Amino acid sequence: MRSHYCGQVTSALLDQEVKLAGWVHRRRDHGGVIFVDLRDREGIVQVVIAPEQKAAFSIAETLRSEFVVQVKGKVRKRPEGTINTNIATGEIEIAAAELILLNRADPLPFPIDDEYHEVGEETRLHYRYLDIRRPEMFSRLKMRAQIARYLRHYLDEHGFIDVETPFLTRATPEGARDYLVPSRTHPGSFFALPQSPQQFKQLLMMSGIDRYYQIVKCFRDEDLRADRQPEFTQLDIETSFLTEHEIQSLMENMIRGLFKDILNVDLPQPFPRLTYAEAMRRFGSDKPDLRIPLEFVDVADLLKTVDFKVFADPANDAQSRVVALKIPDGASLSRKEIDGYTHFVSQFGARGLAYIKINAEGKEGLQSPILKFIPEEVVAQIIERTKAKVGDIIFFGADKAGIVNDALGALRLKVAHDRGLVEKGWNILWVVDFPMFEKGEGRLSACHHPFTSPQTDSVDTLLKDPDHMLARAYDMVLNGSELGGGSIRINNAAMQKAVFQVLNINEEEAEAKFGHLLTAMRLGCPPHGGIAFGLDRIVMLMVGATSIRDVIAFPKTQTATCPLMDAPAPVEPAQLIDLGIRVVKE
Repeated sequence: MRSHYCGQVTSALLDQEVKLAGWVHRRRDHGGVIFVDLRDREGIVQVVIAPEQKAAFSIAETLRSEFVVQVKGKVRKRPEGTINTNIATGEIEIAAAELILLNRADPLPFPIDDEYHEVGEETRLHYRYLDIRRPEMFSRLKMRAQIARYLRHYLDEHGFIDVETPFLTRATPEGARDYLVPSRTHPGSFFALPQSPQQFKQLLMMSGIDRYYQIVKCFRDEDLRADRQPEFTQLDIETSFLTEHEIQSLMENMIRGLFKDILNVDLPQPFPRLTYAEAMRRFGSDKPDLRIPLEFVDVADLLKTVDFKVFADPANDAQSRVVALKIPDGASLSRKEIDGYTHFVSQFGARGLAYIKINAEGKEGLQSPILKFIPEEVVAQIIERTKAKVGDIIFFGADKAGIVNDALGALRLKVAHDRGLVEKGWNILWVVDFPMFEKGEGRLSACHHPFTSPQTDSVDTLLKDPDHMLARAYDMVLNGSELGGGSIRINNAAMQKAVFQVLNINEEEAEAKFGHLLTAMRLGCPPHGGIAFGLDRIVMLMVGATSIRDVIAFPKTQTATCPLMDAPAPVEPAQLIDLGIRVVKE
């Protein structure tokens, strides 16, 4: 039905006859001559239909936006003064000899053209097939394919084997709720959709595959944000007989090559490294955005003896911290803006947001409701330590360490974006030396997952002080987003059982849930490790989108629904009977 794509017709084809097919992007009637901008996935070309071509002209008069047509005609130069340098086909046009209407289109729910139109996301997702026709959306999906192709090629070239793992498996403790699938043949039992292929890829290492990868769908039934989806795509990688530094080097080269190939961007070699402890101390986050030149300054030691319990109590508590965050030129913030930031940090558990404005030199130049509670010499020490100057504001966080890190870490990002403090470009790093475990609800849980290796070969050392044990884990962070996370895995059954013990998983439960893995570890398990990258997130960052929904062909909404297919939806009662399931109203 066509000889070329629209966007591929250039001056190299002058005087040649071409056959094209696509959508009417726009139609213009100029003094009896009709111009049609014809669009397909590769671009737009101008088609001219003259009145002499009576059959074609008659059809052209009826054309509207998004009609589907086929055109046959000769490539010719555009007249002088009408060349469009903004498109690849801007030097030529098609003189139509034949025009066939392949299909009509009803009036559209929203325009599809080169201009920006405010369209609600629910509407865009309901008509996603129209949304993808927009050049911006299509270019994002096209770049996604290019990114995936590069990653596959790199891994193929470095000896990795693409292996598929099952979607129907059993529930595992990986931090989020599982999507469950009832079994018809085993009434009362359920499969779970995998949150990741973690156990399978480790078993592949025990199978001798040595280097594995897979671009794979994963599923998590969790509350959603801009960069989360109930089903998402992961580049999953596992290797044998490599240390964490060797794995990191391989992955650095892959990501560096990807950015050079797709965006012509040079990332640093090697990537900088930051320990988890330092990242939390300086930025309150294990995925710090280093484009932002704002850092926490610990001031607890200066406030231990002040007669102000809001500061003194956390300053004297080993589980808490008191930090200052200096905002350059922040003294210009209005009371309304500060109240807005106070409300913002309250969402992260902060009970308030203390501040000191430095409006001028000397004591009289300071403005803050907390000055009457803090001795002058302590205020002077805080200003000196934070290197604050006239025109700056200092915000304070004083609470349990987790609340301060979350609240002030989020405030650091928000203030920087609000006040234009985010530097342009790409800032990538490794965050390493994560804790092996984290406290929550009165017990320890795995900081990454329960198969991560501790930084010790001794079971006794692990069990003696699990609270302070570090993991052989590593995350790659780009512009404040986690691109991927991985670790060296446990390959010794005794150590794996010890980790289960710390996690309060008894032997009976461990054998029931992980017996297959423990058995494999006792049957010649090599040292191994790997990493998983969020492909959706990589694409989102590289195309400059603000949500991963804009780089997924058919995403779910923030309430985990699909407006296009109207899913999830009730099913026929007969299907439920087959599964032994009855829906009960609360």
